[in-house]
Amino acid sequence: MLGEIHDLVHEFPEFHGKIDQLRSTDAHFSGLMDQYDTVDAQVRQLEELGTPVTDETIEELKKARLQLKDQLYERLRH
Repeated sequence: MLGEIHDLVHEFPEFHGKIDQLRSTDAHFSGLMDQYDTVDAQVRQLEELGTPVTDETIEELKKARLQLKDQLYERLRH
């Protein structure tokens, strides 16, 4: 959906404290978060601005965002 918030705290509110902790103490987690935030911002910008882009491009970005979210979730669970 257009304009949906997908930042990790909104996606996993139950892990808010752990997200903050890992972001500041775990370099790998922090790097994944940076990648996730970048891809999420790209998706949101394309959706909100209505920038002409192929469906394949937006779908690839959304898949990348989902893969990153899955990796981050796995690290949050452990």
